[in-house]
Amino acid sequence: MKLSVFTVVTPDLTPEELGQAAKEAGLDGIEWRFKEIPEAVKDEQPSFWRRNLCSIDPGATDEELEKFAKVAADHGLETVSVTPYLTVGDLAATERVMQVAQKLGARMIRVGVPGYNRTANYNDLYEQAVRYLHDVQDMSKQYGIKSLVETHHMTIAPSAGLAHRLVSGFDPEWIGVLFDPGNMIHEGFENFRMGLELLGPYLAHVHIKNTGWEKGGRREDGTVIWQSKWEPIDEGIVPWGQVFEDLKSVGYDGYIGVEDFSGRYSSRELLKRFAEQVRAFVG
Repeated sequence: MKLSVFTVVTPDLTPEELGQAAKEAGLDGIEWRFKEIPEAVKDEQPSFWRRNLCSIDPGATDEELEKFAKVAADHGLETVSVTPYLTVGDLAATERVMQVAQKLGARMIRVGVPGYNRTANYNDLYEQAVRYLHDVQDMSKQYGIKSLVETHHMTIAPSAGLAHRLVSGFDPEWIGVLFDPGNMIHEGFENFRMGLELLGPYLAHVHIKNTGWEKGGRREDGTVIWQSKWEPIDEGIVPWGQVFEDLKSVGYDGYIGVEDFSGRYSSRELLKRFAEQVRAFVG
């Protein structure tokens, strides 16, 4: 297995600083966050989802994109993915990500999945997503870029089972699943090995992070409210030692991308700890 970093978790590092830090930690690849920094937040302290300095602006010129390619090349790192926040049905934005991924030599992108919040029927959202993925698959073939659906809470694909249902009608060469057990603790938990066995050839990438639960307040009826929260990789509910055994059992030998949102460590320390922990897990 190879190691990568999704740059959402290194918001205070410039791309050049990230490249050096990833190389020093012994990583193999980079997953570039693809998102603009709104003008309104440009004076804020760096943060995961707002002023993230390690992001590709969707409006970047070819010259600006070349800087990201150069960072990877100069540090002996592969550009694994260009990872955006796409809306289902937005084919123009999806194609733009594919074009950037192709320019950077990336092998995959993340595509949109409908959110689920009880206001729209799952079956309608599912049909909408399938129509979108048909167009995405055609685009993937055109650009030579694989498109991934992520197991993510508050979407119609929170589990491996529901992600598999969404992608199973497509060619696994072009449409796959980003397996994220940390997200599945928030919502979508299944036996991890069973989910990996079900995904089979659709398993394309893995993110590593962790999640815990704590008691919050109480509802009006007196019952306790439980709240999920991000935890360091070795302190949450996901038994990563077991998950790595499960990954080995299905023959997975692709990338493991760190996406630790616990905020416990500095960006550079996070990369070093991640590399050390994964090496300990895989032996």
